[in-house]
Amino acid sequence: MGYIDRIVLAPGKRGGRPVIRGLRITVYDVLGWLADGMTADEIIEDFPELERADIQACLAFAADRERRAVVVQTS
Repeated sequence: MGYIDRIVLAPGKRGGRPVIRGLRITVYDVLGWLADGMTADEIIEDFPELERADIQACLAFAADRERRAVVVQTS
């Protein structure tokens, strides 16, 4: 599942954080709700403008960022 068509970096929205399809809902918001134990169905019930594919895109985006993360060790 790709995220390129769903996750947008919009400088004027939410402080430039990645948002979903130009909405005011950030990837961080969705990941936080999932981390707090909400299910995808609960998130969609609270935010009906979201689609299940949006939630999957947030997870793919986070996984991609993690994969690209560089660890810097200090001695």
